Amino acid sequence: MRRVSTITVAGITTAALAFTLTACGESSTESGGDGGSKGVGLAFDVGGRDDHSFNESAARGLDRAEKELGIKNRMMTAKNGETEAEREQRLTSLADAGYNPVIGVGFNYSKSIEKTAKEFPKTTFAVVDSVAPGKNVDSITFAEHEGSYLAGVAAALKSKTGKVGFIGGVSNELIKKFEAGFVQGAKATNPKIEVSPEYLYTSNDKGFNDPAAAKDKAKGMLDRDIDVIYTAAGLSGNGSIEAVAAKSGAWAIGVDSDAYQQPGLAKYKDSILTSVVKNVDVAVFDLVKSVKDGKPLTGPHAYLLKDGGVSLSTSGGHIDDIKAKIEEAKKKIADGEIKVKSTP
Repeated sequence: MRRVSTITVAGITTAALAFTLTACGESSTESGGDGGSKGVGLAFDVGGRDDHSFNESAARGLDRAEKELGIKNRMMTAKNGETEAEREQRLTSLADAGYNPVIGVGFNYSKSIEKTAKEFPKTTFAVVDSVAPGKNVDSITFAEHEGSYLAGVAAALKSKTGKVGFIGGVSNELIKKFEAGFVQGAKATNPKIEVSPEYLYTSNDKGFNDPAAAKDKAKGMLDRDIDVIYTAAGLSGNGSIEAVAAKSGAWAIGVDSDAYQQPGLAKYKDSILTSVVKNVDVAVFDLVKSVKDGKPLTGPHAYLLKDGGVSLSTSGGHIDDIKAKIEEAKKKIADGEIKVKSTP
């Protein structure tokens, strides 16, 4: 067992995996290899692997583990409006089947990870985007606010109307970190800029799985001359990007994965300014490798901007002209000169 506060991250590779639907409505995949246990069990948040965002990033970590370590896996997906009991059952089924580690992707798994980890003390568990107690639990968090600050800088420099928007999937503590950083970065870059933060839902997790709602929200912003929209809403963000792409001169900012590089968003890439990339894939791979090596990671692990845990993508070259400003802000954050707020 070992504990670290920050981890330096590396690049990732991807590989394709096929999906099937189980009778209970969950996405499930099993893939070949032998990692000493039955393999890795991973429970996605709502939206599933193909959300082009948060879940997709986690899946890339398993792709890499399969390719580089030969470890098989099984992936299952949450549904809208799930109960705590349903999440516990999903994690229990993976652990009981012999998967090790078992990973819950998303803060909603925090309580169920805590409970299930106690029932399977010889299995390593992990929760992404939350901290859960337990000697056999790896709590993986990210500096979303730091990456979002850079997105705010980019938005302020690229906006022609002086109006930018933020769309959050659900108004909770985690997504408000994205909002806080974005607003601070934009205001620091242009004190006169108008920033409009809005949310799809107050508490319903459907906010991460409702592209239609995000599309409507983005359209409303565009109608008010907001010309750069940053959406932190998982799968819902695809709807926002679609709306922005239909408006000439407007820009979308993706989240968690590099939206420009997502095949499912290829037809919109000319309107994708940049993305705040959260390297969930690296964190997942780090954990899987640690278990395979017999030294499982446990305790809180924070992936920060200075370590490359979060970053601002440069795909498409749309922010090449403001690269110097972005790098300047990044250095100041890494050096501690800029303290990024984690709450609005």
